[in-house]
Parts: sequence; C-alpha cells; structure tokens
Amino acid sequence: MTTTTNPSTGAVSRNPVLDHYHRLSDIVSACGQERAEHSDPEGFQPGFEFPQLDARTREFFSPAAISWRPLPDLDGRRMRLLDLTGNPGTRTTKTLASLLIVARAVAHVRRTGVPVVLITPTSANKGTALRDAVLRALDLGLAEPHQLRVVTVCPAVCRDKLRRSRLTTDPELRALNPVLIYTGQQAEDVKPLTRAFVHAHAADWARRTGGRLWFSLDLANYMVADTTRALFEHDVDPIAPGEVRMHAHAVSSAFGLLGYHTGREILETTGEAAGGQRPESFLVQHLHIPDMVLSQRFGSFDRRNAPSYAWDTQAELYRQDRDPCFPYVTDTPNEILDPTFYTHRPVTSERMNEIIGKFGGGGIVVSRRECLDHYATIAGDLAEAGIPLPDDPQRLAEWSLLMAMTGVREGVRRGLIGADRTIVVHASGTYAHGDYEPLQEGDFHWVHDEADVAAAVGVG
Repeated sequence: MTTTTNPSTGAVSRNPVLDHYHRLSDIVSACGQERAEHSDPEGFQPGFEFPQLDARTREFFSPAAISWRPLPDLDGRRMRLLDLTGNPGTRTTKTLASLLIVARAVAHVRRTGVPVVLITPTSANKGTALRDAVLRALDLGLAEPHQLRVVTVCPAVCRDKLRRSRLTTDPELRALNPVLIYTGQQAEDVKPLTRAFVHAHAADWARRTGGRLWFSLDLANYMVADTTRALFEHDVDPIAPGEVRMHAHAVSSAFGLLGYHTGREILETTGEAAGGQRPESFLVQHLHIPDMVLSQRFGSFDRRNAPSYAWDTQAELYRQDRDPCFPYVTDTPNEILDPTFYTHRPVTSERMNEIIGKFGGGGIVVSRRECLDHYATIAGDLAEAGIPLPDDPQRLAEWSLLMAMTGVREGVRRGLIGADRTIVVHASGTYAHGDYEPLQEGDFHWVHDEADVAAAVGVG
C-alpha cells in the first residue's frame, strides 16, 4: 500500500482499488445479495473477473486514488472530506466504478475473444467516466477499438456537462463510441429507453457481430467500487472507540452510501472493525426531486408531504418555516439545482431507509439560494483543503459537493445533525465550465425514440 500526504493541506491519498485488488472477489461475494436483487436477469453480464494486476493494469487503475482531507471544524464538530474527485478526466466519484466495469469488460474480451459494447443511460457523470475509462483501456493497449466500445444516452438538459476527448475528436473512435442526446421532456426516460433498446436488439447484435451489448447501469456494478470508500476510510482514519461519525452525501439514488455500508459490513464480518461503530448517514437532495428525503422521513414518495411555500413579495422569493428538512427560502418550489440528480422513486430508497433506521442519520433538501448564501464560506473551507471552487458560482457545472456542504451547514444550524459528531462529507463531484472542453455539434446524435438509438448505434 502506498500512501501520499500533502503537507500544505494535510490530505492523505491512497488507491483503494489497488490496495484491495487481492480481495475484490470477496467484495463481489459480499455484494451478492444486492446483485441478486438489482441485476438485470435478461441481459448480458460479463462476470466479475478482473485482469491480472500487471504494470499496464496498475496504470489503468491509477485514477482511482482518493483522498482524506481535513476541513475546518463546524460548531464543535470535526469535519473531514472523502474526496472522490481526483481524476481530472471526470472530477466525480464515477471514476472508480467505471474503471472496474471496463476492467471486467477487458477480462471478458481477453478470456473469450468476444467484443463488448457498454451502453448506459446517464445524466452526464456516469457516461463521462465510462468514456474516460474506455479511452484509458484503449490507450494502454488493454483492448482494441473494435473489441471495447461505449454508447451513452444522455438527456438534452445535461448536454453541457459532457466533455470532448479523443473518443469524439478521432473519427473512427467517434463512430464506434457514439454519444446520444435524448430530446424527450422527461430526463429520466433515458433509462427505460436505453434498457428497451438493449433488450430488443442484443440478440440480433450478437448474431450479426458476434459481440455483446452490456447494459451496465445495474446497482451491483457500482456497489463493488463504492465498498472501497469504507475500506479506504478504515485504512487512513479508522473510527475510534466511542466516536460517532456521520457521512453526508448529495444523492440521487445513494449508490455511494449503499456501497459504503456494504464495505462496513465487510470490515465487521472480518473483524477489522467493530460492529457498534457504524456511521450515521445524511442524505442531501434538491427540490425538484426530494424523493429519498421524503421516503426516509415519511415512508412515502408522496410530494404532498413536502411543505407548501408562500411567495414573499418584498424579498421576491418563496418561504416556508414548517419543515426544517426543506429549504426555508427558494426561488421556486420545484427548483432544478443540478440536473444530474434526476431519479424519481429510486429502488434504493427502501434499503437506505433501513440503514438510517438502524444506524441513525437523516436528510435535508437544499435550494440554490441556500447554496449561494454559504458559497463564500464553503469555498474558503474547500480552498484550505486543496479543492478550489470558481470565484463566480455561475461557472459551477457540477453542484454535488456544494450541495453536500450546504446540507451539512444547514443541518447543523437546524439541529438535524447531533453534536460531537465527526462529519465526513463525500466529495462526489465538482467541476466548472471552463475546466473542460464541452461537446460540439457533430460530436453526438440527437435521439428521441428506440429507432433513433438503433440508427445511431448501427443496428439494422
């Protein structure tokens, strides 16, 4: 295990995938129940075998390094940042899972000689990370361009979050790895659209090309990677006896927290960590889709349980003071703070509710007004930790980290987070316009239905 420490910020960095590569099979087994409950029984799955850990494979996994960063204390609460944004090609947590997914595809290609086309719906970050991982595999010679491909289907509202790479600038790679932009009104419809396409065309694709279409969205494909968050935390800063930790995360489906708790189960099962030290969980969402917070609080996704807002003419904003788990002020009661968070009625809510019910925690919904109110303070705290936010918040393209930090500050202010906690904020994503080159016309295909997807992928 190799640990690096930044003396100016106190950040400790390690690569949990490489550190625990030898136990990936045990991690896969520990995730077995979730695989059974959430996998796609009708679709192709390449298995959970990984390539031998040689020099090229180590280089392939190098972006999986994550950091443990100290933050200034908050009203007597110790603050730490679990930084998952270190890969400059993505700046999000989706790097770890995408590297493992692509590694499995590489292992399948090497073992069978059968080409694999990854295909996934995405609100931007998942697709960006898969494309980054596929390009790394190609550049390192782990597979040939015709053996390993990726197709992403992204709603138009998230288009500006997608970025160019050699998969778009190289004509051959662009044709083999198309980006599809969905023009329908409901962003989340990219999921059933993509799944329906794979189910309708996978068999014919296999007959015609000898290859396989892999719908890679399933929870199990991400949970294996997210367990390493708990293993990493235990390696760099194990929970002390009597210490109470709370993990805060901006969530759409809470894959990350579910994986973290599976990682804690592994540590408890092996005796590496005590069972009575499981951290609390704190969910942070936005007003457009507060489904997980609603479900955790009321046992239902029913939006009628959310508070009503009244227009304040003088301040020109909406207010409510009935529910501390929802914003007290907002520009609109149905505000889309970041379109990345687009999942209605996530199937993961019931499991997350069970975890919070057993180990403690809660949730909060934040507004843009609240994020901007805290922006200067949060930007200063993150700068000390070595993670800059843009001077102008309007440049911020990915709001996940800002949302989580705002949720924690409001949660403490409103008494939703207990005293004497160590609060661990999952830095699951942050990047700004200008940090990357966005897609241009000609880099992608507009699609509206299954026939459009088929034409763009080259089916029929």
